Amino acid sequence: MRNSPCSRRDFFKSSVFLAGPALLRTRSAAAAGFVAANERPRMAAIGTGSRWYIKATGIDGPWGAAPEMQKYGDYVAVCDVDASRCERAAELVRGWSDVVPSIHHDYRAVLDNPDIDLVHISTPDHWHAKIAIEALLAGKDVYCEKPLTLTIAEGRQINDVCRQTGRVVQVGTQQRSEQRFITAVAIIRAGRLGKVRKATCCIGGAPASPKIPVVTPPAELDWNMWQGPVSQTEFRYLAGDYGETKSWSRCHYEFRWWYEYSGGKLTDWGAHHVDIATWGLDKAGTGPVTVNPVFVRHPVEFQHGYPVDSSRYNTATEFLIRATFDDGIEIELRHDGDNGVLFEGTDGRIFVNRSRITGKPVEDLKSNPLPAGALEAVYKNRPLVDHFRNFFESVRDRLEPISDVFSHHRALSTCHLAGIAARFNRQIRWDPVGERILGDPAAQQLVGRDYRRGFEIEMS
Repeated sequence: MRNSPCSRRDFFKSSVFLAGPALLRTRSAAAAGFVAANERPRMAAIGTGSRWYIKATGIDGPWGAAPEMQKYGDYVAVCDVDASRCERAAELVRGWSDVVPSIHHDYRAVLDNPDIDLVHISTPDHWHAKIAIEALLAGKDVYCEKPLTLTIAEGRQINDVCRQTGRVVQVGTQQRSEQRFITAVAIIRAGRLGKVRKATCCIGGAPASPKIPVVTPPAELDWNMWQGPVSQTEFRYLAGDYGETKSWSRCHYEFRWWYEYSGGKLTDWGAHHVDIATWGLDKAGTGPVTVNPVFVRHPVEFQHGYPVDSSRYNTATEFLIRATFDDGIEIELRHDGDNGVLFEGTDGRIFVNRSRITGKPVEDLKSNPLPAGALEAVYKNRPLVDHFRNFFESVRDRLEPISDVFSHHRALSTCHLAGIAARFNRQIRWDPVGERILGDPAAQQLVGRDYRRGFEIEMS
């Protein structure tokens, strides 16, 4: 497999419909078997925390994606701004495959290597879009953990670059490859719920924190590089018997609870369940027209959409936010209730999460099963496989994966809009065609963001 980078000039001058196929033809089908050494894609891990495999507490575990990725390709490079994690990642790769990977602390060295076919991005959320876009332009295929973006504007840009380059991007919303969720969507497609009017996504609440003091960053961490595109600020850390990191901080894992780096539970779990809701409601080509924060609680005070206290977690801890589409269909995001997605229609309801799928339409499958091929039809007319194999088969066959950037962008836009409405604590009106907030310039500013000088997206 060989890569074909796309320059800034090519990106802006070439036709979307001409550039894609031309780039696809430059790649061989050598990865078809995923078995022989010369048939396996060469991968780079960019970000090696717990979603990749390494927990901040130093305990490695089976929850990470790396061992699953390793089934189909070979990690030949690892990259992390935390030197201790990077070294540990290299040790793990050597143990898994006898490959001695190169070690990097700057992802650009990975993208500059023409022998790397694809990248696995597991960085904090605020780095996802920049690295993914630059990887696509460098001729790499991408597997990126969710949520793919920090802002709606980043999603639009990734969509454009993905179309332009013809590269394959799979988002790590692995529920799309789990049979319970596929079955739920297939039941809806078969009309077993009648006309579906609402999906409720119970995604859990975010934690609050005590006041977290400013301390010196650990010697092994490049704090400036970790912050990257966002505004520079002090490193904060407080040890305690809390969470994965046994601490409160602005960094590893706990970045999720700061709007500067993430969207809290609205994008952390929202990226999973709102994606399923959008898929089931067949709304992947549009978006809501209003987003109403019925109830929101933040752990700090907000003024003009921004937190006034920089020493504590600031994402919403409790919420009920309702997104309404132009036909009256609703998606609700709430912190309480049983984690999962409830679909309600005129003829029934079903509930689905990672452990079960329930409801009378599910029970009725025993006597009235779905027609043959119904699940595969939902799964883009392809055989049902695990989420990682779907990605590697898509890379091999140059097909759109099950969790593509285009549908993910629409679902995640609802999550981002929920976050914007929560920050201002007022209803916002959204134009899903022009993708802009109407009549609220302050809220519209949060649709995009400025990148810190020196960390802008490199389009060449």
